[in-house]
Amino acid sequence: MLCSTSQFKGVDILLTSPWPKYVGNFGNSSGEVDTKKCGSALVSSLATDLKPRYHFAALEKTYYERLPYRNHIVLQENAQHATRFIALANVGNPEKKKYLYAFSIVPMKLMETAELVKQPPDVTENPYRKSGKEASMGKQISAPEEESACQFFFDLNEKQGRKRSSTGRDNKSSPHPKQPRKPPQPPGPCWFCLASPEVEKHLVVNIGTHCYLALAKGGLSDDHVLILPIGHYQSVVELSTEVVEEVEKYKVTLRRFFKSRGKRCVLFERNYKSHHLQLQVIPVPLSCCTTDDIKDAFVTQAEQQQIELLEIPEHSDIKQIAQPGAAYFYVELDTGEKLFHRIKKNFPLQFGREVLASEAILNIPDKSDWRQCQLSKEEEEMLARRFRKDFEPFDFTLDD
Repeated sequence: MLCSTSQFKGVDILLTSPWPKYVGNFGNSSGEVDTKKCGSALVSSLATDLKPRYHFAALEKTYYERLPYRNHIVLQENAQHATRFIALANVGNPEKKKYLYAFSIVPMKLMETAELVKQPPDVTENPYRKSGKEASMGKQISAPEEESACQFFFDLNEKQGRKRSSTGRDNKSSPHPKQPRKPPQPPGPCWFCLASPEVEKHLVVNIGTHCYLALAKGGLSDDHVLILPIGHYQSVVELSTEVVEEVEKYKVTLRRFFKSRGKRCVLFERNYKSHHLQLQVIPVPLSCCTTDDIKDAFVTQAEQQQIELLEIPEHSDIKQIAQPGAAYFYVELDTGEKLFHRIKKNFPLQFGREVLASEAILNIPDKSDWRQCQLSKEEEEMLARRFRKDFEPFDFTLDD
C-alpha cells in the first residue's frame, strides 16, 4: 500500500464524492454543512493516509474552501506539505455557487522539499487528527470481523443444538464444501448486518445461507417479520442473483406459513433514508379484508398524499424498473400484484405501516409508528421463541 512505503510523501490531488467527516470543525466554518453529522469517516481516514495537497469533493452540493491544514505535528514530526480542502457546488445551481476551481500546480515530485513543506500563514491543525478516535471508526473492518460475516450461521433449534455449515445444511456433506462468497461489508456500524455487534440477535428467528428472518422491532403484530440479507445490501435492486433466489424462497415459504394460520401476507420495501434492505412482511388475517381491499387502501391513501403508486406487471423484476441507488417504495400482495412508487423528493417514512394499520385493514391506527409499539426484551425473546417453534415445520434451511 502507498502509506506503508517509507518514501511516500502524499498525492497532489484527491477527488472524492463524499466530504470527509470533521473537515469543517477547525478553522473557518462550512456554514451550510455540519460535518459532524454528514461526510464520511472513511474519506477522512483516506485523506489522513494519502495527504493530498488538494482535496476536492462535491456531494453536499455547496461551495466551501477550508483553511489549509497541516499533515504533521509541530516539533514532533518532520514537516510536511499542507492540504487544502475545496468543496464545489453542483453545475448550474440556481444560487450560482462556485462549481469550477481554476488553479495551477507543480507536481510534488518536481519540487524541492523546502518549497513543498513551506506552511501558509493561515494554516490550521489537522482536523482528522484532532478527532482521530471518531474518524478511525470508519476504517475497514479487520480480517477476523470480516471473516465472521461468513461464519455467522447456527441452528436456532434449541432442542437439537446442532451446528450447520454455511450452506444451511447439516455437516454430513463432503469434507471440502464450496466456500460461500463473502457478503458485502458496510462502511460503518449497521443495525442489520448479521455479523454486526449492533444487531439485536434475540430477534433473529431463522438464518439461511444469504438471508435471515427477524421479528420486526415494534411490529404491527406478534408475527410481523423482516427478510434481511446477511451481507450489506441497501435495496432489492442491488442484490446478487443467489441472494435474490433465497429472498424469493423466503417469500414463498412465509406465504405458505401464514396461509396455514388463516392469514395472507403483504410485503413492502422502502428504499429511502435506509442503509440496509428491510423487506417487511406483515400478516393480515383473512377475516379482516380481501386482497382487493388492501390494494384499494394503498391506492386511496397514496392519492390522498399525492403519491403516484403504479401497478406493475405481476412477474416483473424491480431491477427492470429501478436503477441501483434510486429511491423507491413498492408493495407486493399475496396474489403477486405489485405497486411501485419512484421517490423523487420527500416520502412519508411510515406510509406502509400507516396503510396497513388503518381502519380499512388491521384497524390499529395507534401502531402506525413502530416507536410507539416497542416491547421489553423479555417480551421480544418470548415472541421470537414462539415464532421459531411455529415456523420450524416450514423451515427450508433444515432440508437435506
